[in-house]
Amino acid sequence: MKMNWLELFPEPIRSLLEQLPSTLLDRLEEIRIREGRPLEINAGGEHHFLTLGGKLTHRVEESYKPGGVETHRLLDRISNHSLYTMEEELRKGFITIPGGHRIGLAGRTVLSGGKVEHLRDISGFNVRIAREICGAADAILPHLIDKKEKRMKHTLILSPPQHGKTTLIRDIARQISSGSYGDSTVKGSGMKVGIIDERSEIAGSLRGVPSFDVGPRTDVMDGCPKAEGMMMMIRSMSPEVVIVDEVGRPEDVEAIIEALHAGISVIATAHGSSVDELSQRPAMAALMTNQLFERYVILNRSAGKPTYRILDRQQRSIQMSLPHQKGVDAYG
Repeated sequence: MKMNWLELFPEPIRSLLEQLPSTLLDRLEEIRIREGRPLEINAGGEHHFLTLGGKLTHRVEESYKPGGVETHRLLDRISNHSLYTMEEELRKGFITIPGGHRIGLAGRTVLSGGKVEHLRDISGFNVRIAREICGAADAILPHLIDKKEKRMKHTLILSPPQHGKTTLIRDIARQISSGSYGDSTVKGSGMKVGIIDERSEIAGSLRGVPSFDVGPRTDVMDGCPKAEGMMMMIRSMSPEVVIVDEVGRPEDVEAIIEALHAGISVIATAHGSSVDELSQRPAMAALMTNQLFERYVILNRSAGKPTYRILDRQQRSIQMSLPHQKGVDAYG
């Protein structure tokens, strides 16, 4: 596991995290820092506070509570001491740092014309650790391939936050770009893949170069709004497959429909726990009603273990996993 993300934290937060068992560090998903309140870590769907001695606790009175000095130092490190250069990120409420790690921010908003113009007095941080898990898509990928036409099926992957959507599509990109489809009966070279990485989480690009392995035939449009990025990618790089994370706005849906009409396979993710839930959103209803997706992959957690279900175009179940099955926890 790459531990570079630990260098982000000022003392004594970094020392406390370094005292955690390596097995727990390897599973960390979130580190939440709230000024004057307990330092919290989340892993495998469970949360703990940390004591000043680096021990786990659920007792607030025993927990270490970072102060203003620590949160100000953390903000300086995140922004490389140039907070004014990150106004666009602050407006969105998060910053993505090299490695694809995403840091959510909470504080006082400054409004202009009724819209958020800036975020100031930042006192809350949610550091989400990005991980590369090669093989995360092994069990799911064979169900997303059209063997007859030798193409990827239009696929929508949905789950609540923090259930592994981004980890999964990152490995899908790597495998289909390199010609590995998790199915020995599928022969052929890798496909041309275009990733639209608005939040720099999928590829974790640094100065335009991916820090994660997303495959040898993959191009990345980094930091670009999804709808515009899809159109730019189609016009300029002629991908066979477009991969995009967290769609949901009307313009995203329009771009997906344009891509489908251009004969390009689309693999997208969205927040939601079921197809029915997604169908209730006006922007997504057209995609569901017209059955434009050929596969739905629904990720969830049962007793802290990730599970999945795969549905066909008519939302009939064709494959599912149970928490105890080997390899299921690869994408969680």
